[in-house]
Amino acid sequence: MKCMLLLAAALISVPHSAWAQDFKTYQNYDFVPGDKILFDDDFRSDTDGEFPAHWHLRGGQAVINKLGGEPMFALTDGNYAKVFPRMKTEAYLTDPFTVEFDFFPKAGGFEQIVLFLVNGENEKQLLIGHDVTTSGLDHDLSATYSGDADAFRDKWHHVAIAFKGGQMKVYVDEFRVLVVPDLGLLPTALGFGGIGDATNPVIFKNVRIAAGGGMNLIDKLTRDGRIVAYGILFDVNQSTIKPQSMGAISQIVKLLKDNPAVKLEVGGHTDATGDAARNLALSQARADAVKKVLVDNGVDAARLTTKGYGLTKPISSNDTPEGKANNRRVEFVKM
Repeated sequence: MKCMLLLAAALISVPHSAWAQDFKTYQNYDFVPGDKILFDDDFRSDTDGEFPAHWHLRGGQAVINKLGGEPMFALTDGNYAKVFPRMKTEAYLTDPFTVEFDFFPKAGGFEQIVLFLVNGENEKQLLIGHDVTTSGLDHDLSATYSGDADAFRDKWHHVAIAFKGGQMKVYVDEFRVLVVPDLGLLPTALGFGGIGDATNPVIFKNVRIAAGGGMNLIDKLTRDGRIVAYGILFDVNQSTIKPQSMGAISQIVKLLKDNPAVKLEVGGHTDATGDAARNLALSQARADAVKKVLVDNGVDAARLTTKGYGLTKPISSNDTPEGKANNRRVEFVKM
């Protein structure tokens, strides 16, 4: 079975660069993730060909394989295959929350991924592909991704979902595809699924669930003296900023333009994985990269300083994936 799954993954292998997005296309992207990470999994700690350690299987079959050299979660059997994050409590979501993940719609397969939003026995479904639809609402909604359906297939896409006050916004890549005014449910947990087989699995990776968010940034800066930004993302072990960071970056740009007296230190922070000296250099490079993109968007460079702290200032335990994710951050500190 493992050999069959590895073969299936090889058949759909594509270069990593094939799904790279132009940073400029995200100029109007306004998604910003929550400010406390509840769950984070990029599957890099899991063994290829095995079921991942931080997930529950609730239907079908699923396995870790690689696509373009990167680990991904493949749902290989079931209608629906269902997998849920392994959390300490059954009810862990509160209002507001955000969800992010990367999804690969394989041509000829299901070409969608299902997000199960649950509260006890109640469940709503969000089906995400070239078409984004709801299921289980009093009045189900549907919208279509901007662009050709054929071009949508066999590429990685970044999905971001924001839930607040009963409203749910769904983003695919740089587009806000669907707004659900009233979900009719306050989700307390969520899972992923779809219809897959070994040749045409449902494929996703880089799952992040976060709580909170939405507070006015100048109020946060006044109250705390700092802003912790989890929405600024980087390639693994690199200082290259991912384009979906533009929502968080745009907020900082607006704050600085609206408050010309404010000066900020851009601080880079890492988790405790790897060499301390390497982490220190990486955090400095990331802080410098953030300053550059802020300056490129019209902020006076004299109002910004940068400093890399590496692993020296953790705000969570480094013993869990979500703790490490909370420690990997960019902070803007008022000077």
